[in-house]
Amino acid sequence: MAIPDLTNYLIFARVVATGSISAGARELNMPKSTVSRRLTELEEEQGVRLLHRSTRGLKLTEIGQAFLVHCETLVAAAEAAQQVTQMVQETPRGEIHVSSPYAISQSMLVTLLPEFLALYPEVRINLMVTNRPVNLIDEGVDVALRVRPFIEDSSLIARPLADSPSTLFRSPNRGDVARIDKPLRHPLDLVHYPHLSLHYTSGRYRYDLTAQSGEKLTVSFRPRLITDDMIVLREAAIEGLGIVSLPNYLGEQAVQDRLLVPILPDWSLPVGIMHMVYPYRRGLLPAVRVFIDFLAERLPATAQRSLNTT
Repeated sequence: MAIPDLTNYLIFARVVATGSISAGARELNMPKSTVSRRLTELEEEQGVRLLHRSTRGLKLTEIGQAFLVHCETLVAAAEAAQQVTQMVQETPRGEIHVSSPYAISQSMLVTLLPEFLALYPEVRINLMVTNRPVNLIDEGVDVALRVRPFIEDSSLIARPLADSPSTLFRSPNRGDVARIDKPLRHPLDLVHYPHLSLHYTSGRYRYDLTAQSGEKLTVSFRPRLITDDMIVLREAAIEGLGIVSLPNYLGEQAVQDRLLVPILPDWSLPVGIMHMVYPYRRGLLPAVRVFIDFLAERLPATAQRSLNTT
């Protein structure tokens, strides 16, 4: 059985409701000739006459009256379906799939997500916390937060949020680090100390440092502790287990509490760009759209409060 053209059913119902082909054409914003042709096509498809047409107007046949009942049901169902989508457009609701690195989740989203969910009680968030690169399309992720030295050139929409500088930190007076009687005035002095690091799939662990004079230097090291969790790295550094590179927003409080101290102030690590990416700009569900706008407004301010460690 061929799928019927439901447009003709709607036209039929509208013409009957308005009382004439001309009035129906005006309501539907269609040429009168098109409406007339569509009604003829409908009758030919059904194999029966649905309307008697005369100079005095239209009159339903007996079968046309029974047919109209079902056409009106189709029209009502279509209007109800449209109202559902319009309601979704007006009120953010539904589930948002979000990906974020551990550090951002544990230091920023931990306070921002409850605030967002309180603003939009009909929205649900499915948060994937991972440091690995996420394929948004394949994994069904709506919004991903990332920190990279640069924003990748891809088909994804990327929205910068804030710079994310990092610093080398050490415990001032605890653990193995405190027992090493070697000065830390130059990057080459780092070779005498144990180090803690995020996991890098390349297997190459190094600090790329730039002096205030512009001199660049790379120092390789073999980590004593490797993990994907920066909070673990920070706590291990506080215990004096090694030197660690941390985003400033993760090290600030520990510095204020005198649990960590920044080292090599005349040398800087590459500055990351904190940004979010999403698959497309148009056609975003309202829940995703308001979440993107919320992060764009709130996350930079949250990050900025923690970027003054050094």
